[in-house]
Amino acid sequence: MVKRALGPIAMVPRRWEPRAYQKPLWTYLEGGGKRADVVAHRRWGKDDVALNWAAACASQTPGTYWHLLPEASQGRKAIWDAVNPHSGKRRIDEAFPKSIRSRTRDAEMMIHFKEGSTWQVVGSDNFNSLMGSPPIGVVFSEWSLAKPEAWSFIRPILAENGGWALFLWTPRGRGHATRAFESRRLRPDEWFTLKSPATETDVFSREQLERERAELIAELGSAEEGEARYASEYLVDFDAAAPGAYYAGLLAQAEREGRVGRVPYDPALKVDTAWDLGIDDYTAVWFFQQVGREVRAIDYFETSGEGLQAVVRQALAGKPYVFGTHHLPHDVMVRELGAAGRSRFETLGGLGVSPISVGAAMDPEERINAGRLMIPMTWFDAEKCAGGLERLRGYRKRWNRATRSYGGPLHDEASHGADAFGEFAANRAGGAAATRPARPRMGEPLGWMG
Repeated sequence: MVKRALGPIAMVPRRWEPRAYQKPLWTYLEGGGKRADVVAHRRWGKDDVALNWAAACASQTPGTYWHLLPEASQGRKAIWDAVNPHSGKRRIDEAFPKSIRSRTRDAEMMIHFKEGSTWQVVGSDNFNSLMGSPPIGVVFSEWSLAKPEAWSFIRPILAENGGWALFLWTPRGRGHATRAFESRRLRPDEWFTLKSPATETDVFSREQLERERAELIAELGSAEEGEARYASEYLVDFDAAAPGAYYAGLLAQAEREGRVGRVPYDPALKVDTAWDLGIDDYTAVWFFQQVGREVRAIDYFETSGEGLQAVVRQALAGKPYVFGTHHLPHDVMVRELGAAGRSRFETLGGLGVSPISVGAAMDPEERINAGRLMIPMTWFDAEKCAGGLERLRGYRKRWNRATRSYGGPLHDEASHGADAFGEFAANRAGGAAATRPARPRMGEPLGWMG
């Protein structure tokens, strides 16, 4: 357990004090607080607080401490090798003076302390491979970009040993970090939460903020992109479109127009579905009803690592819907060696999914443009489609560091739900004709509909 100390200067191994706007967080931690979630603007000093708090704890209480970045390579660049521009010294050398260390292991980005503690920079993408003693103090830096499964893995460890966790991040649209923060804010007895935009600290003057805004617009070559990046990174706006986002602006407009709310299922209308089938990653299914030009997104399903039979049972079985057409991408016709040469089209037919409309092969931009045209005529059920809306908001262009420009769509966890949405938009009217899957061969199970 982390002991309480006399004060910040008495705790940290070097001469350091938190800035005025950092003091509420430091005071909470110093008083024995175990869970803190801070979403703050760039240059707030989030990692600076975290490093000094870890140094104070490691000096007082022997144990294992982790500082997690989304990827280990990011941790090396942002923490391990980073130099403080004001002092010219490495950040870890300032926070952890060599006089308190017994050993420094550069390859593992780990510091051993004379008191017996260890502190290490690790990637949250590789959390389940970490070996050694369980941690008693963990920092999630850039939490909005980290894998949320890392916290699910670490949380019971800290609950058992009374350890602490500190979440530090800047918004990247609405996602797991935003949802967690809003939930934690409702439990002040369990969590310290702080939302800190640049307009409420003294890091930047008004003139500097305006200059940052103008430079972002110039760098990105788009007023919309620049404003979104500024709102997200400096104003800590959860609803600002993620940089390079395809659909976030249109969804914000849908919310302003009241098209994101309660959209009940109409038994008089058939429900069409749209799928994106992942092999080793996510499978996504949207559920739509149509009335003339109006589209109603009434439900969304997503899973990962499941076979087709499990997906069909989880996504369709038990739903009160009368199904119409199931829209799938062109690769559903590909035959799979592991399925005795049958295509996924045939497998789905054997599971009772019918009729299927197989979309034509198309450039991703065609699917994206179709999605952009459909959103203004779509109503979304906010609760049942929450996961799908998150995917659409997070779907964005790929950033090329070398050319400092955006390329095509980024393939990540958001792309599957977005591709399924675009598949329906591109093929719902005037697209490929619905085709009834072949009946299963004798002796084969009919699946959940059989």
